[in-house]
Amino acid sequence: MPHHVAIIGSGNIGTDLMIKIKRAGGPLEVAAMVGIDPASDGLARARRMGVATTADGVEGLLRMPEFEQVGIVMDATSAAAHVANAAALAPYQRRIVDLTPAALGPFVIPPVNLDEHLAAPNINMVTCGGQATVPIVAAVSRVTPVAYAEIVATVASKSAGPGTRANIDEFTETTAHALEAVGGARRGKAIIILNPAEPPLIMRDTVLCLIGDADHEQVRASIEGMVADVAGYVPGYRLKQRVQFTPVDPDEVRTLLTGDGPEVRWKVTVFLEVEGAAHYLPAYAGNLDIMTSAAIRVAERIATASEVAA
Repeated sequence: MPHHVAIIGSGNIGTDLMIKIKRAGGPLEVAAMVGIDPASDGLARARRMGVATTADGVEGLLRMPEFEQVGIVMDATSAAAHVANAAALAPYQRRIVDLTPAALGPFVIPPVNLDEHLAAPNINMVTCGGQATVPIVAAVSRVTPVAYAEIVATVASKSAGPGTRANIDEFTETTAHALEAVGGARRGKAIIILNPAEPPLIMRDTVLCLIGDADHEQVRASIEGMVADVAGYVPGYRLKQRVQFTPVDPDEVRTLLTGDGPEVRWKVTVFLEVEGAAHYLPAYAGNLDIMTSAAIRVAERIATASEVAA
């Protein structure tokens, strides 16, 4: 029996999400697509695909007859909009998968901590950069303490819609917090770059971790295993080159560290790229793929868990 979902947000992320769910033929079925621009491409595509639509936002969704069968709402709007959407949905006790950086619910990175938060009413998917990089920091920290983690996420400017552009500050703050709360770093920092290059470049991410003495091959194996786990639901996710270990002088990095963390001896550098599946935007938009694929993985697990409970 299909589990019906509603998607709020008819921009790049919401449209890619809808197309992926429709193509997958899995346990999820899109019952409604919600936007605020009647002329948006996302709403037009939804109608062509036989999905009920409204351009009246979350209030329009609540009036739709399809809402009665919706069990999961997937919000692909903006951080500010999600706060209002979550409040409007609260009386109806629907499960929410939040693809914005609002962070009202717990941060979830599927291969790291999904089982811990599967029953949460509002699950936050962090950011595209977080979905790409937090698993790597978690892979290092499960082997050895990470004193500091810094990530740089570079995405094609053409793949960043209005919602993403409105959330730059939230992106950096939410991703940095997730590097700590989920990745296990004592301190985290995140940077996003919208690259205007033509032709557009594929999504690339750089992860830097400062660690003490550790078995480098064990750290490398942990990272490679995590990359394989993520690639299980995001096929275009891969290491760009071999994991690097560089010795550092603790005095040179002392300004980055706080508290009584481990003595830093090594810098671990990981270069990643994420090629999109080109379901909506072209393959350079790996930032869409990693976010929507991770959200679908969560929604599918919620659906499966509800079947078991029933």
